[in-house]
Amino acid sequence: MPYRPNPRRPLPVQLSALHLTGSIALGLWLGFLAIALTCWLFSRFIFAEQLVPVAQAVQQLANPPVAVEPQPDVAPPPTPLFQQYEENLRKNEQQARLDQARANSRNASNPKCQFWLQQDQTAPTEKSRANVLQFCD
Repeated sequence: MPYRPNPRRPLPVQLSALHLTGSIALGLWLGFLAIALTCWLFSRFIFAEQLVPVAQAVQQLANPPVAVEPQPDVAPPPTPLFQQYEENLRKNEQQARLDQARANSRNASNPKCQFWLQQDQTAPTEKSRANVLQFCD
């Protein structure tokens, strides 16, 4: 035989319409706050990377730069590779100008230009190139 000293007693629960309505309203309000907070946190973490450039642009517009005296540019000493690049660039530019002087038909009637063009063609030197560029158009 099972042991049951106390018979089941009913729990005294009183339902009030005011308490029930208040509890439902409070639950809905807390649920809305939880959803809004979750969406706000989600937008902060997901879209933060996309909004960084916009925020920087707004900050720059809000704080215009102060006029500062320009500092003289102190370039590092050129490296041998850069010097070689500049030399090749200068030679290519000079060669293009020489080719343009040879191709120009107005130089055919200029005797000084013809002389220096011939000199540069037979024995190219810096002097002959300089004189071609000087006397030819």
